[in-house]
Amino acid sequence: MSEVRGRFAPSPTGALHVGNARTALLAWLQARAAGGRFVMRVEDLDAGRVRPGIMETQLDELRWLGLDWDEGPDVGGGHAPYVQSARGAAYEAALRRLAGAGLLFTCTCSRKDIAAAASAPHAGEEGPRYPGMCRDRPVDPATPDLLRFGVSELALRVRVEEGEICFEDLLQGRCCFRPGEETGDFVVRRKDGATAYQLAVTVDDAAMRITHVVRGADLLSSTSRQILLYRALGLEPPTFLHVPLMLGEDGERLAKRHGSVSLGELRARGVRPERVAGWLAATCGLAEEGEELPAAALVPRFHVDRLPRAPTVVSADSLRRLMEGIEVERGGGWFGSGN
Repeated sequence: MSEVRGRFAPSPTGALHVGNARTALLAWLQARAAGGRFVMRVEDLDAGRVRPGIMETQLDELRWLGLDWDEGPDVGGGHAPYVQSARGAAYEAALRRLAGAGLLFTCTCSRKDIAAAASAPHAGEEGPRYPGMCRDRPVDPATPDLLRFGVSELALRVRVEEGEICFEDLLQGRCCFRPGEETGDFVVRRKDGATAYQLAVTVDDAAMRITHVVRGADLLSSTSRQILLYRALGLEPPTFLHVPLMLGEDGERLAKRHGSVSLGELRARGVRPERVAGWLAATCGLAEEGEELPAAALVPRFHVDRLPRAPTVVSADSLRRLMEGIEVERGGGWFGSGN
């Protein structure tokens, strides 16, 4: 059996809140429980939102929580660089390969243009399906500089044919999507020259030999597009595990308005990392309510079968008690199913 390699890939755009921390913890536990290696990668391609010093703060807070990594921007490793803004050559090579296969075309459409197109049905959170208005503008891979990392003004889209893409998620089971019908041809390089998430994450996970991707269920639908890119680039997809989100009592994704707190706030208030690790573990069935223990003690407890398949509803009172360090009474009902 090949070595298990997991990863966590935060964006240095703001504080790591408890939802981010839980995903990081679960990704780390999955790799460590399998005796594998863990990679830290920083996804900083959205230059307009990246804030100086946030990367260092995030890494420091994750270490405070009890996580460690074998490869990353601060420890090095055999698959460097581990910061996306330094990986332009890899993205350019992937774009050239896609162009050589006749899969890329240039696109000048704005979101307003796409939304206004008569043939553009709207598709939930993904927005309107791209109607193919620029499909007759194929990219010649020999065009000077067009595929160079950072080139702006023209977006690049990859052609998506009709058909179903299915995969087995370790937690969600068999998942099937039809990206040709749901999103259509999707962007792989934005007009501002930045490599789009779908391409960057595919190229990076393959280059870093990631075997298992643990991430939030909000990214479940994007997996089919990444699998299309893996196939087009001749790469092997990893195994996916999409964990349910943490929700507020109103059923919306847990946020600051619900009282959600960041690791930095908890640390500044003097909350012990063992308390935070135990609280996060309790939200996903790996610890009892009120149990405090270091992250390393959770490794032997980790098993996919113990994880919830429905979103976890977190009450404002549970967040308050976590923040204030108030001991929790058994059966207090910190968490509930989103069903």
